[in-house]
Amino acid sequence: MSPRRLDTTALIYLALAGVVAVGGAAVAMDGGNLFSTANLVDMFTRTSLTGFLAIGMTLVILCRSLDLSVGYTAALSSLVAATTMDGDPGRIVLGVAAALLVSGLIGAAGGAVVAFLGVNPFIATLGVGLIIKGYLDTRYKGPAGDVPALFQQFGYTRVAFLPISTIVMLALAAAGIWFLRSTRTGHHMYAVGGDIDIARMSGVRTKRVLMAAHVLCGMAAGTAGLLLAARFGTGSAESYTNLYELDAIAAVVLGGTLLLGGRGGIAGTVAGVLILAVLDTVFNVMQINPFAKDVLRGAIIIAAVAIYARRQLGRTARRPRFDAATTGAGTGRP
Repeated sequence: MSPRRLDTTALIYLALAGVVAVGGAAVAMDGGNLFSTANLVDMFTRTSLTGFLAIGMTLVILCRSLDLSVGYTAALSSLVAATTMDGDPGRIVLGVAAALLVSGLIGAAGGAVVAFLGVNPFIATLGVGLIIKGYLDTRYKGPAGDVPALFQQFGYTRVAFLPISTIVMLALAAAGIWFLRSTRTGHHMYAVGGDIDIARMSGVRTKRVLMAAHVLCGMAAGTAGLLLAARFGTGSAESYTNLYELDAIAAVVLGGTLLLGGRGGIAGTVAGVLILAVLDTVFNVMQINPFAKDVLRGAIIIAAVAIYARRQLGRTARRPRFDAATTGAGTGRP
């Protein structure tokens, strides 16, 4: 019997440990310390925004869908929160609720186009994102609104080297893991991503599941928008130019979730987010050229996806096959 192979989540956490070890050694050879308080704060700060977006993106990708509007949704949510709060600490709860409501409605709009009209999710969510972009470019010429100092603590306060925003992100990730493992809708997301036709014939309301995934993804983007508002102290209409959605997709894929859906999870996504954050911190400490940094990040992502693909092909090749005679004799499994 061959030894049991590590699952993808365990593999990605081993990869994370390797990246941390190699990065720490490289920085040490360059005369720095990757594990200094300043670098650890920078590293974990980088995980928060991408983490919120990647958690939501994991849900839609598990359903074999996609959401390219999350960066635009985060930008709009930051404006909704900041303009609603308008510098008044007593309006913080109202601002948070308004941002999550708007982002959830945007997710619902994209999900409805995908689920009920059958439009390809790439096109549907890109279209929704461009509509938001047009609104932002037309309505806002710069920052707007005023975030109270109390809420800005969400973006800057930390416990030791761990930012509050990272703690909230990890709590949201834990809730997402529980949701996928312990709820009917979570199980149905895997079923829809595995084969939507089989899921439908099994009684799964696939359209509702797709809608739920997109709404939750939108609200996760809304949470990222709240973090943007807290960090800037105002709403940021141009924050979508940072292409946050691409970082989120990269983290999800790097974390082992298949773009074809049905396999993966949020635990791996968190590791993917951490790997990207460690790499960015290492590159910044070592002052690597930004263009070279993008090349290295791209190469690492491609290599990781290639490894996952080979492992998946290996699993498929090792599945037991039963010929007609064996199956007919009743000695094999169907």
